[in-house]
Amino acid sequence: MRAHLARVDAVLIQAVIAAALSFAHLHDIASAAGQDGWKAWAYPISVDLLLVAAWRRLRSGDAKAAGWSWFVIALTASLGANVATAGLLDVHQAPAWLRILVAGWPAIAFLGGTLLAHTAPKPHATTNAGVIKDEAAVEAVPERPAQPAVPVPAALVAHARKVADDHHTRTGFPIDTPTLRARLGVPAPMAEAIAAQLT
Repeated sequence: MRAHLARVDAVLIQAVIAAALSFAHLHDIASAAGQDGWKAWAYPISVDLLLVAAWRRLRSGDAKAAGWSWFVIALTASLGANVATAGLLDVHQAPAWLRILVAGWPAIAFLGGTLLAHTAPKPHATTNAGVIKDEAAVEAVPERPAQPAVPVPAALVAHARKVADDHHTRTGFPIDTPTLRARLGVPAPMAEAIAAQLT
């Protein structure tokens, strides 16, 4: 447990350092491209928010192509700023193409964020014939005998709830059954029984 916390702490520290440096580089690029004052600070926030929105879409499992596309666009903006401020670009004489990219970024980020947040996955189209076929298949499947319930001690459920809450606090997402199973070190049927009690 202590080794796991040390690993998480190291990753968190690394993430904070990377985010701070990338944030500063994006600010410097925006400032070099003629965006001054609060506008220069808004650019890194915009890039980071688009990264977060794309990552959430990827974690949700819906429309992953859109999630990956916008994640790559935001990552390119962030990485481009990091590389450009490494001496490859004269920040005192920003080229016209950079000014154009920076000026156009708010519209691109707004489009990406809107599409990621408000585009629902398309429902699967089903024809009447498909419904009839599916119903026939359901009727043809023999019923399985009910599986006996896996007994779960109350103390284990309480511990699992703490693990799930900790996971949600750290990641912003509810814990899934495979992760819960790995964290608790229990067999799959017991992990499923515990997960059912956590919902």
